Amino acid sequence: MSQLGNVTPLFRDLAKVEHEHNIACEECSLYRLCLPLGLHSDDLVQLDEIIKRSQNFSRGQALFSTSTDFNSIFVVRSGSFKTTVSAGDGREQVTGFYFPGEFVGLDAIYEQAYRSNAKALESSSVCELPYDQLQELGKNMPQLQMQMMSRLSKELSGDKSLMFLLGKKTAEEKLATFLLSISRRFKDRGFSANDFQLSMSRADIANHLGLAVETVSRLFSRFSDDRLIEIHNKAISITDSEKLTSLCG
Repeated sequence: MSQLGNVTPLFRDLAKVEHEHNIACEECSLYRLCLPLGLHSDDLVQLDEIIKRSQNFSRGQALFSTSTDFNSIFVVRSGSFKTTVSAGDGREQVTGFYFPGEFVGLDAIYEQAYRSNAKALESSSVCELPYDQLQELGKNMPQLQMQMMSRLSKELSGDKSLMFLLGKKTAEEKLATFLLSISRRFKDRGFSANDFQLSMSRADIANHLGLAVETVSRLFSRFSDDRLIEIHNKAISITDSEKLTSLCG
């Protein structure tokens, strides 16, 4: 996305080569989701140049872990990721799922340390934003600072919503809410709201919602039998969004 004046000529050359082989920010279909609107073209050039576009991450490959030094935040470019934290008894708690256009690692900013482990759920790629360089750019780009504040606020809001979801809803309400949440997120990204792939496993969904795997599997079958959804392996089709919404509580 942007570049500082003290970047070495070698880095400039690498960035130039990278731009010849990757989609520039202004040409990316996710542009409106992850970049602040109203940036001047010169600002966009600077922002575009600090971005490191990664090679593919294979399924299960770590993007970062709690033992990784904090240097960057990430935007999912393709595929999807999950984040987990380790409980005191050694179990892993799934804290979030991330799709194209969404930031991963924002919770690391305050303590300058990653607070979770992030892994690819499928073949995926990211845009890496070196945080120090991003901060430097933000000094002269108020729109960028506002975007980061907005993203942090959205993540905090999501955490509170998850706490309510896990504490107050029935199992049926949790799964219905989860499916509609995924539906809205895909719609925001220009994809179908009714037909999408669930890249995460049933076990990950159950872990995330605080349910037993057997309960999640039973509810998927019930939703299918009631013709609320159709299931084809990992593909989900929402066939009665109105009734599914009524189940959210």
